[in-house]
Amino acid sequence: MALSIWEMLAVFAAGVGAGTINTIVGSGTLITFPVLLATGLPPVTATVSNALGLIPGSISGAIGYRKELEGQRRRILKLGAGALVGGLTGATLLLSLPSTAFETIVPVLVALALVLVILQPRISKAVQNRREQNGTVARTDGGPLLFVGLTLASVYGGYFTAAQGIIYLSLMGMLLDDTMQRLNAVKNVLAAVVNSVAALFFLFVADFDWTAVVLIAVGSAIGGQIGAKVGRRLSPRLLRALIVVVGTAAIVQLLLR
Repeated sequence: MALSIWEMLAVFAAGVGAGTINTIVGSGTLITFPVLLATGLPPVTATVSNALGLIPGSISGAIGYRKELEGQRRRILKLGAGALVGGLTGATLLLSLPSTAFETIVPVLVALALVLVILQPRISKAVQNRREQNGTVARTDGGPLLFVGLTLASVYGGYFTAAQGIIYLSLMGMLLDDTMQRLNAVKNVLAAVVNSVAALFFLFVADFDWTAVVLIAVGSAIGGQIGAKVGRRLSPRLLRALIVVVGTAAIVQLLLR
């Protein structure tokens, strides 16, 4: 299917917007996916094209946060393994389940993630006080609970990706004793892993639109750098507020679909 020049510009602009918002918070798919549908692409083809196109944006955002990634190699390797398995599982489910399979549960997941993001400072303080009373220290990798939670979130990410980053940040914020910016850096790497493994799977078994893929890829790579420059300057409170605003918009859009 051939895109008109105006449709191509719209897809490119959506790619820039998605790359920017994905790097800072997540939910960039809620920008690109409706635009791809508006050009006439079928839902599954749009989802696959979107996943392929967002890979450069995820990698670009992770590179932009490379300073915050220092000292987190072991954590990333462990959580990245779960993201890889989850992403591949989600991509497989996309091609085997009805396109409406996750529509009911997704708004609930995002809403729960937002509640955890809002309460994260209180939860972290309560957990820290309990550790001090028990004489224990926080695990740098979050333990089995975080690994399982992020793996399940990656299954969803491989299936659709909308608000995936918000779910990642809520889980890590609750279970890891670290700054929001460093957790955001890990989120970008995990998103890159999920997008990449899902996209490689789609290359061999699913239909996609190369024009849309290239336009989103270039746009999201540019957006990833913009998002890193902006996101790294945000205070934890402002970053948390932005997550809530974007997440709320995501829930509204998902419910109206």
